[in-house]
Amino acid sequence: MTVLILTCHQDVTTDLVVARLHERGVPLVRLDPADLPGEAGLSAEYVRGDFHCYLSADGRVVSSEALTSVWVRRPGEPAAHAPEPSQWLTAETGQALYGALYSTTARWMNHPRQAAQARLKPWQLRFAHQSGFAVPPTVITTFPRVAQQFAAQYGKVVVKCLSGPPRSEPPVSLPTALVEPGTDFADVAAGPTLLQRYVPKRADIRLTSVGDRTFAARKLSAPGQVDGRYGDTGHVWEPVGVPDRIARAVRDYTELAGLAYAAFDFAEDTEKVWWFLECNQGGQFGFVELETGQPIAEAVASWLAPQT
Repeated sequence: MTVLILTCHQDVTTDLVVARLHERGVPLVRLDPADLPGEAGLSAEYVRGDFHCYLSADGRVVSSEALTSVWVRRPGEPAAHAPEPSQWLTAETGQALYGALYSTTARWMNHPRQAAQARLKPWQLRFAHQSGFAVPPTVITTFPRVAQQFAAQYGKVVVKCLSGPPRSEPPVSLPTALVEPGTDFADVAAGPTLLQRYVPKRADIRLTSVGDRTFAARKLSAPGQVDGRYGDTGHVWEPVGVPDRIARAVRDYTELAGLAYAAFDFAEDTEKVWWFLECNQGGQFGFVELETGQPIAEAVASWLAPQT
């Protein structure tokens, strides 16, 4: 039985899992959808009710009958590396690749349908509440007056983007930032704006959920730090235990979302409350494993490998 990994060519996190799968002797095919058509190939047959599919990449071929699991790990856009790429070719290639893979019985980490829903931050906030996490008061609005009232009610608030930084060259960053007192919210009318009550944190928490296993790490914050992704705090990630309440909420959330893998970010306040910030269905874990020694790659490889 073979594992299919849909990923870009250079990704340290993928490399960690590939090494663990090789140690187990698990056959795998690593395919970047950007290489299809071209360096990668596909053939799917639907005849008299039978279905047969073959994928090739890097000189290896996997059939639909032999496919045990699919790991979607930051794949490229279909046909992006084609000699003459186009939106039409991307659409055609995406239909062929994912339509064929959806026709198999392979297990997904994570299925693209569930992953697409789980990326939506408004959805995350709703179901984080429902799962039992502590979630800071939040508003998403295009009404300047609503934004003004929210800021007046909660005093210290931060502004965040919903979908992440725009793809551009050169790349830009949009860190979470404190809203200055007296801010004019007129520009809120130009696009949906997410405001959230500021959590004065003493540490960032990254919790990685792999199947029914969880790995939590903690990094102390620098004084006044708002966004833990930017700036050197002078501290490193260290393993930390997972409170029972958080473990239950993670289990409920991943079941609701249909996720086999998820990376949760929390802000720990001075009273040791873990405040839910977001859940990244495809979040990195390599940096946490390298600093803490937690066997996250081994857990991913174990989930992907044929079940005995």
